[in-house]
Amino acid sequence: MKTKPRDVARLSKELIRKRYRQKKGVFVLYIILNAVVIASIVSAAIQAHWESVFIGFLAMMLLLIPTAVERSLKVKLPTALETVALLFIFAAQILGEMNDFYVHIPWWDDLLHTVNGFMFAAFGFALVDILNRSERSKFNLSPVFLAMVAFCFSMTIGVLWEFFEYFADGILRVDMQKDSIVTAIRSMELSDPAHPTIIRLTEISKTVVNYGEGQQYVIEGGYLDIGLHDTILDLIVNFIGAFVFSVFGFIYVKGTGRHSKKIAEQFIPKFAAEDGAEKVPAEEVPEDTPTEDTPTEDTPAEIPAGVTEK
Repeated sequence: MKTKPRDVARLSKELIRKRYRQKKGVFVLYIILNAVVIASIVSAAIQAHWESVFIGFLAMMLLLIPTAVERSLKVKLPTALETVALLFIFAAQILGEMNDFYVHIPWWDDLLHTVNGFMFAAFGFALVDILNRSERSKFNLSPVFLAMVAFCFSMTIGVLWEFFEYFADGILRVDMQKDSIVTAIRSMELSDPAHPTIIRLTEISKTVVNYGEGQQYVIEGGYLDIGLHDTILDLIVNFIGAFVFSVFGFIYVKGTGRHSKKIAEQFIPKFAAEDGAEKVPAEEVPEDTPTEDTPTEDTPAEIPAGVTEK
């Protein structure tokens, strides 16, 4: 059956209406962020900043990720998690890249990496928790191991991102690993190879770099660290975000700490039933919950064979 453009438009409208009914706040936020992104793209195009135009279109695609995850994985993203995800994408791409927040606000990158660690720990926790509760899975992790898997999942994503930054700087000749000025270095590379020892240079005031054909560049204030501090600091704040959520995830599974459990529930995706209701794991169904085999007022009890109903 061939799909007509009119049918696609009608289906899109239905999806938009359904999305609005389910999560009005998130839907309004999505529309506002997209409007800002479109305005940023137009402004960048007028100024012929084509790299910013590309970043803007990339941001528009990334903003669709939460909806795509819900539809493809058949899960329900909590409103708080989806809101944080949308704001994270906007803060990283539009504010950070297009508007140079990474340069003007020193802690901007650290903040986003902390949130990144928190979010991916939530995703990792949810994926394993869903398998843990599924009747088809062959394993059953304890709350401690569940929290550890979530933590390791988040840290793995953080490490892979640092790999990406490293290779992007080397291949694409960009500066994703932000450099920093240091006033002291310790290195064996500067020593005599025949008698290796650690050379310590302190109170460095400036560095003179000779390059090209007799050209010279002076780095005032110290020596240039090539991205090492940035990478390690990114991993440290990613560690903090992952650890914080892992603690909440442990409390959520353990069932202790009412307030902490409520916080964790706001960030843990859950299975969505076909009718939109959340699936309840078998072990959480109350004993007195009626089942298909349980007689109710409207369903007469089965009459044993050989007994005549009067």
